[in-house]
Amino acid sequence: MMDIKLNLCVVLTLVSIQSHLLSIKAATSNVYIVYMGEKKNEDPATTKMSHYKSLSNLLGSTEAAKSSMLYSYKHGFSGFAARLTESQAKEIEAFPGVVQVMPNRIHKVHTTRSWEFMGLNDHSPENILSRSNMGEGIIIGVIDTGVWPESESFNDKGMSPIPSRWKGICQEGELFNSSNCNKKLIGARWFIKGILDQNQTPINTSNGEDILSARDGSGHGTHTASTAAGNFVENANYKGLAAGLARGGAPRAHLAVYKVCWSFGLGGCTDADILKAVDKAIQDGVDILSVSIGNSIPLFSYLDQRNSIAIGSFHATANGITVVCSAGNEGPTAMTVENTAPWIITVAATTIDRAFQTAITLGNNRTLWGQSVDTRIHNHGFTGITFSDRIALNASDDSALVCKRGSLNATLAAGKIILCFSQSRTQSIFSAAISVAEAGGVGLIFAQYRDDGLDSCNFIPCIKVDYEVGTQILSYIRRSRSPIAKLSIPKTVVGKWLSPRVADFSARGPSSISPAVLKPDIAAPGVDIVAAYIPFGAEKTSGYALMSGTSMSCPHVAGITALIKSVHKNWSPAAIRSALVTTASQTGSDGSNIAEEGSTRKAADPFDIGGGLVNPNRAMDPGLIYEAETNDYVKFLCGTGFSSKSVSGLTKTKVDCTKNRQKELNLNLPSITIPYLKRKVTVRRKVTNVGPIESVYKSMVQAPQGVKIKVEPGILRFNETTQILSFKVTFFSTGEVYGDYRFGSLIWREPKHIVRIPVSVRPIFV
Repeated sequence: MMDIKLNLCVVLTLVSIQSHLLSIKAATSNVYIVYMGEKKNEDPATTKMSHYKSLSNLLGSTEAAKSSMLYSYKHGFSGFAARLTESQAKEIEAFPGVVQVMPNRIHKVHTTRSWEFMGLNDHSPENILSRSNMGEGIIIGVIDTGVWPESESFNDKGMSPIPSRWKGICQEGELFNSSNCNKKLIGARWFIKGILDQNQTPINTSNGEDILSARDGSGHGTHTASTAAGNFVENANYKGLAAGLARGGAPRAHLAVYKVCWSFGLGGCTDADILKAVDKAIQDGVDILSVSIGNSIPLFSYLDQRNSIAIGSFHATANGITVVCSAGNEGPTAMTVENTAPWIITVAATTIDRAFQTAITLGNNRTLWGQSVDTRIHNHGFTGITFSDRIALNASDDSALVCKRGSLNATLAAGKIILCFSQSRTQSIFSAAISVAEAGGVGLIFAQYRDDGLDSCNFIPCIKVDYEVGTQILSYIRRSRSPIAKLSIPKTVVGKWLSPRVADFSARGPSSISPAVLKPDIAAPGVDIVAAYIPFGAEKTSGYALMSGTSMSCPHVAGITALIKSVHKNWSPAAIRSALVTTASQTGSDGSNIAEEGSTRKAADPFDIGGGLVNPNRAMDPGLIYEAETNDYVKFLCGTGFSSKSVSGLTKTKVDCTKNRQKELNLNLPSITIPYLKRKVTVRRKVTNVGPIESVYKSMVQAPQGVKIKVEPGILRFNETTQILSFKVTFFSTGEVYGDYRFGSLIWREPKHIVRIPVSVRPIFV
């Protein structure tokens, strides 16, 4: 009998143990981060005690809380890391003061993204970054708003000595002296006479509008300079987002800054100052110029003094300096591209594979997603949400729909999250946030069709959504008696976002002044780019900022150009442009065609992206290049109808355009654009072999719709004595379509190289 009882006891014990093990397995604990936002108390000990109290209330005792907690975050912000089960993590998320509970994840060290997105991993021995020694010895000149020299991006750790050919200076001025330069920032100048003449009023710098020196007063120049050639900076981030290793495209290249753009008075950058800056840059000995400045439509001719960038860059190019310019931000309208001179590399802007996803939790437990960079405290948890049109001060107009200032009823808006719908490109999330905040709203959800970068609203949390998500939120508001919502803290999501897309704002071709010259040439990341910035915020710390624009894509290409120049020191500006264009990518991260972020989201064409998204590693070894020299550009100018006198005035040499002209179509560009194809047109090109000496290339064509293409010869054979070969391309209109551009490509292929140029043709009715 005792044996039976003993056996029964053993069985029950085993069952109990098995049951306990199963319950442990079902309630496995993991490390969670309980984020509580800004500190409420300056005393770290008091903050830590509040963390223990919250955890004790959850787990039942102080001992359990101490055993569970790994870290108490009590200096920069408030929160803690603790071992919790999934159910405990969900429970504590509802506690007062808890902003968000996040699982602890393993991260790999990576850049603030745009460079890795293009394949430039600083730890890879196979890419252009390593082969070029990160641009060592190359000098990039940046013509912009100046520089904030104290930024960590301009430290000279690991930099090589200043090149002996450098003839520039570190010009002193207000809050700037020679000690602000080093082996990274080797030169700084400022040019103000032109803007002084325009303003005709004394300058008052006491209001902080700008600084009378090369010191940056707006942040734009600091951002572009660090994007091109900033040094390595650990743990760079923007308000905790996009954290990583910040660096420029050529982190070992030297920088020279030329301040020509000012914020006081009417502001801007005058032709006089720009031309003087280019002139000095040529004298100083820069290798590359990055110019994120432009003119508005209508454009001035290439020989008009008001087109200072075209004129200045012509002289820079003639001196072997590669000039990279932004395409402009007037997209997605056609024919808005700026900086269209054929000797300039003109850069469009795309997105990258990073997003700042932000959860919007509705009262019906449905979670929708938008994007935001507002990491400020969201203490309100669930709160009321309403549609702006419902709380209009004046029901007879629709200004409340778009949240115009003064259009909202403060009594009805107070304490609520407001949903607004943008209906035009002129309405911004920032102006809507001001309107909502003035009416007493505590948050903004801003619905718009385009994705053109994010702005911080600073005073209230703002989330950007598309029309689909906005409409879903509106449907919930209309169906609910007391609609409520909760806005979460943004999360950085990398590698899972469809990319790239051409930014909505990125200016589009064709060129309005010379349609036979394809513009833009190339595309590069320009949306939500993290780079160095001037001190901002209450603490006035020198940090990093997110900015969007073709101003941001331009220095990406300038940095890549420095890497190419570091390896191929004798390559001309045209050779570098050709390498970039002929090796660019036309497909996105998912293998599909790159799309343009306009109102229709169509597949991108050459007027959106030129040759495509820049591919730095392939550009180092293009196989063939389309070369062009100064005299080729002179022939082009003569061929476009300029007089001998006008062209002579530009070149400062005697030019006879009656003898020295060629058709626009025959300028040896790495693209072919035919604005008017009647029946048949023949275009001539020549290529230089920069690959294996013994090479055989075969032609392949993707003909635009309604066009037939014949390439003669169809095979190019290079050997020791023949390294430059010419060919002609004849285009025939089939009469199928008329009146609009159609697109295709011409490819020269050999086993190791694919050399592709974009083709744009507009058949016209005869």
